[in-house]
Amino acid sequence: MSNVSVTKDAGGPESAPSDLVVLNNVNKHFGALHVLQDIDLTIASGEVVVVIGPSGSGKSTLCRTINRLETIDSGHIAIDEKPLPEEGKELAQLRADVGMVFQSFNLFAHKTVLENVMLGQLKVRRTPKQEAQDKAQALLDRVGVANQAHKYPAQLSGGQQQRVAIARALAMDPKVMLFDEPTSALDPEMINEVLEVMQQLARDGMTMVVVTHEMGFARSAANRVVFMSDGRIVEEAAPEQFFNNPRSDRAKDFLSKILQH
Repeated sequence: MSNVSVTKDAGGPESAPSDLVVLNNVNKHFGALHVLQDIDLTIASGEVVVVIGPSGSGKSTLCRTINRLETIDSGHIAIDEKPLPEEGKELAQLRADVGMVFQSFNLFAHKTVLENVMLGQLKVRRTPKQEAQDKAQALLDRVGVANQAHKYPAQLSGGQQQRVAIARALAMDPKVMLFDEPTSALDPEMINEVLEVMQQLARDGMTMVVVTHEMGFARSAANRVVFMSDGRIVEEAAPEQFFNNPRSDRAKDFLSKILQH
């Protein structure tokens, strides 16, 4: 369903994946707290990057700067070779191109599930109503909640609401999907149903930045793990390298604590 090309490996001069998201020397303060320190990060089209690290390390702030929910103090961020816009229509367009799934589902309580998924298509993309409805229904089917289309969010479980939120983001045909701890508000038995949808998106070639504590997802779905601590990227590596042989003492300490449980 996504418009991300998955034919990158066809060979020839076009086969190298393009850099879709580029952060260059990004800094962010909250008062005296330096929450992002000289962040350099490049994410290729079709790549799944999982950002992990202790609480307060800057992971969610990093995620939120990519669609300008948080402004940065210095540095540069570009999506598809275009710098992040400041305000207005261009910013609305950016947020349509950069899907975001939050810890809390942020669904409109007074609209049905189907209406929630249609809304952005109608208001931002100006999609004809029937086309928007057909697409919304297809996406709800894709995330496994097609039979909930005419219910209201409060009638759904947390896991179902989060899958609706994913469908809503996908409805905009985003270039990249950001997930900010999408399972942290869920009961344990609902976590897997959301992770399975995310795993399928990864297999389908969607470019994804995922802030999560779910190490199993990081191991199985990520192309690259980015480990943050104290506002800095301490280490980045393929999952197998990172989990089996982390280079930094900070990552070794972090993994020793979380992988014992």
